[in-house]
Amino acid sequence: MVERRMSVATHWGSFIAVVDSGRLVRIEPRGDDPAPSPIGPGMVTAADDSARVLRPAVRRGWLNGLPRTHDTARGADAFVEVSWDDAITLVSDELRRVRAQHGDSAVFGGSYGWASAGAFHSAQGQLHRFLALGGGYTDSRNTYSTAALEVILPHVIGGHPWSYQSRMPMWDEIAENCELVVAFGGLALKNSQINPGGLARHQTQDLQRQCREAGVRFVNVSPLRSDVAGFLDAEWLPVIPNTDTAAMLGIAHTMLVNRWHDEDFLRRCCVGFDRFASYLLGELDGVPKDAAWAARITGIGRDAITDLARRLTTQRSLVMVNYAVQRADHGEQPIWMSVVLAAMAGSMGRSGCGWGAGYATMDATGVARGRSFVATIPEVSNPVPDFIPVARIADTLLHPGKTIDYDGRRLTLPELRLVYWCGGNPFHHHQDLHRLTRAWQTPDTVVVHEAWWNTTAKFADIVLPVATGLERDDFAAGFSDPHLVAMPKVREPAGESRTDHHIFRALASRLGYEQEFTESRSEIEWVRHLYEQTRAGLGDDAALPGFDDFWRSSTTELPALPGPFPGSFEALRSDPQRFPLPTPSGRIEIFSEEIDSFGYDDCAGHPTWYEPVEWLGAGLSDRFPLHLISNQPASRLHSQYDNGGHSLDSKIRGREPVTINPSDAASRGIENGTIVRVHNDRGSCLAGAVLSDDVMPGVVQLSTGAWWDPVRPGLSGTLDRHGNPNVLTADRPCSRLSQGPSALSALVDVEVYGDPLPDVLAFTPPDLEH
Repeated sequence: MVERRMSVATHWGSFIAVVDSGRLVRIEPRGDDPAPSPIGPGMVTAADDSARVLRPAVRRGWLNGLPRTHDTARGADAFVEVSWDDAITLVSDELRRVRAQHGDSAVFGGSYGWASAGAFHSAQGQLHRFLALGGGYTDSRNTYSTAALEVILPHVIGGHPWSYQSRMPMWDEIAENCELVVAFGGLALKNSQINPGGLARHQTQDLQRQCREAGVRFVNVSPLRSDVAGFLDAEWLPVIPNTDTAAMLGIAHTMLVNRWHDEDFLRRCCVGFDRFASYLLGELDGVPKDAAWAARITGIGRDAITDLARRLTTQRSLVMVNYAVQRADHGEQPIWMSVVLAAMAGSMGRSGCGWGAGYATMDATGVARGRSFVATIPEVSNPVPDFIPVARIADTLLHPGKTIDYDGRRLTLPELRLVYWCGGNPFHHHQDLHRLTRAWQTPDTVVVHEAWWNTTAKFADIVLPVATGLERDDFAAGFSDPHLVAMPKVREPAGESRTDHHIFRALASRLGYEQEFTESRSEIEWVRHLYEQTRAGLGDDAALPGFDDFWRSSTTELPALPGPFPGSFEALRSDPQRFPLPTPSGRIEIFSEEIDSFGYDDCAGHPTWYEPVEWLGAGLSDRFPLHLISNQPASRLHSQYDNGGHSLDSKIRGREPVTINPSDAASRGIENGTIVRVHNDRGSCLAGAVLSDDVMPGVVQLSTGAWWDPVRPGLSGTLDRHGNPNVLTADRPCSRLSQGPSALSALVDVEVYGDPLPDVLAFTPPDLEH
């Protein structure tokens, strides 16, 4: 046996692929990665499993012109395998028809992040370039991960929605300068396995350890004790889900009435504190937001709230807020309020202290402020101005022509006739999957590029098999990661799979714009071109090797990104006149005149406590007394490689694990390993119980990403055999401001499942006719 060892870069790290005679034998961690992700080695299991899409396939009912009902509906129908020539003809003809009859805005470019590590083979970049050159498409805006944050922060601190990443303290600065970190939503280390675009080495774990060794103390304000690594010895303040804003308001009130707050910073560097203070003191509504008030809502003791206010203002402190807290009803509020709390505490704009968001969400946040320029597949301007907020896809399909609010604008939802999905899995990340199923029946045609027969492929009309990251040439450049990693093709694509670029090239040829799409380059020529563009753009000082040397060595380091970075809070503190923020006032907007002018009843001009629709204080909790936390999984990236070895090993009798407090389990007769039914009025799913006091009473935790496996797709309340929590979550916007998802505002109950266990069919292909 002659084994070849080849570089592999993924969203969860860089590895060595061991290949023998074209067969993937194993994937090994790189020796220089201090915390390699176990997702990588598990990729071998999925490379050639029975779920691979090996040939183009067309849904039988669509091919025969049958109505989408019962057995011929999307998600329930059989598929007919066809030749590539026939598949390209069907897709190109349908694109022509829809554009001619309904206009370019009737085409939805449904790629959504994370699909591809690599500068060239970006599924989203390839799809959007192809559709834009063909006349345009309706796009989506923001992300499921951070929609509320992306909309609120430009109002509060100004700048690009993601500019905060370069403006908040890095881990090494925290270790050197900070004494106290208060983390709302925790710091789950499992999330730092990943980085969009690729990753050379994981650094977050070591950087967190350095903070603890330097004496930094951590407070974890979260329903989950495990949201902070054990080695941080964090103090845990269990908080009732969706009440972080109330907790922060109680802390802020305590600071204010005791005059512990930083009056100088608030006066010089912020606007609107006086109006916010009136709300805080209850002068506007007769309700002081004091520690006792906050304790009743949050479950955190009054003395603990008071003590936290004292410590934040007497120590060099950092207020952290994680992304999870804003994926909820009124999710803008905890983000906004966390900035205000940090501004009051006295450490805002001091090195290693102040405020930050999303730490440990990726192995990038807090690791570096950015990376140098890296060339990617060139964008083409989209001729269609229409867009939808990303989480409003089901609303758009169900209610075309409806008008909605979005960040001060009125949007009219377009009529979508053709959905082209390339990268991502809407039947993973969207909420209320039965509602999405009903919406998904409305367009004329759904085209999907997929490597496996996951739920999105099964709900398509035309499925085009695509190569995986192991089956194409590229190079990786991660977010804020200072490395380029070569990604030579490890093996040939399985079956008749082709790269996304190859497919779009064939379609562009049929539609008459192949040269514009390809610029007369082959795929490897594109990879070389983008690398050499990067090299030239960085100049001689970067000293990057030529492409051939880089391809042989597999990794090269980019130069450090020089500062200063715009919007610095340190510069603001030093001189707000010379260094204003890119907000209307040039300062932190504790009160936003612009947001106030929108007149939204669910997002006032300053941070405000709004009672969530679903939380443990709602009347609905009498029927569904457990709050569902549907957070990110440790065993895969979203739903990617749920069929990989690491994710499969985490299952309990083939079902996704659900964690429940022992007291809640005991009252329901649930033991470790019991298969339970998690349910509410929207749906139900099976899961395997894990008992742990790391989850506070009244809360259950079921990670996202298990491939949805419904018994009766589209029928509310029907059973999912596998454990996807989005069958339970509500398809309801955070507010009229962001229209973001509110997945973490969901109540459920859990019971022992006493019926015979159905087989899990999530990884079983649909019926295929040849």
